[in-house]
Amino acid sequence: MEHTILTIKPIGHIRTGFKTKFGVPRQSGLVQGLRGTIVFEPEFRNPDALRGLEDFTHIWLLWDFSKAHTQGKWSPTVRPPRLGGNKRMGVWATRSPFRPNSIGLSSVRIVGIYTNTAEGPVIEVEGIDMMDGTPIIDIKPYLPFTDIHADARGGFAEMANETSHNLNTTFDEDVSNMLSEKEMADLRGIISQDPRPHYQDDEERIYAMEYEEMEVKFRIKEDNAYVISAHRQGGV
Repeated sequence: MEHTILTIKPIGHIRTGFKTKFGVPRQSGLVQGLRGTIVFEPEFRNPDALRGLEDFTHIWLLWDFSKAHTQGKWSPTVRPPRLGGNKRMGVWATRSPFRPNSIGLSSVRIVGIYTNTAEGPVIEVEGIDMMDGTPIIDIKPYLPFTDIHADARGGFAEMANETSHNLNTTFDEDVSNMLSEKEMADLRGIISQDPRPHYQDDEERIYAMEYEEMEVKFRIKEDNAYVISAHRQGGV
């Protein structure tokens, strides 16, 4: 069989509050309020391409795991973080970024479509699970009459999720006083999902993550997360 060489180029990129991968939700929709903005490349800044999209509530985003390219190398098995990183599963049974073609898939909700910005039309979405600058390959409408499968099974991910639960997240008073309600809600959603690798459970360790031009530090003990500081770039 003759192989066809595919050429895929990004249609745009997404702006989010995540400058690094630590803290990024493991799946779209886990933290529903997290927002991002899709900005198109100049050649795709045609508002006609968005005609009719305002009638949909959700879209599928196909995107590039741009920070996890395998350079042509791949493994048939990977170690899913959901299983603690100590058990291998077939790559096709996971959503690992380390795969032959580094393509991600996310379902997000449309917050707004704005056609008259300085960068042409943009789409604001929420429920994101992508780093800032992630290349967007394609956008497709979410169709509830075909995309929902009530009898679907979630395999090992579903079984692992049955034993997991959200962390109770509290903020130091000084941190609470400096954050907006939206920032508090975002950080509570992110940290409550426990962004640590599953093999780390050091209660004395202080974890640091970057979000929305802030460095946020927190500690986790048993089922509780404590946000102890949040420093904005250029100030506190």
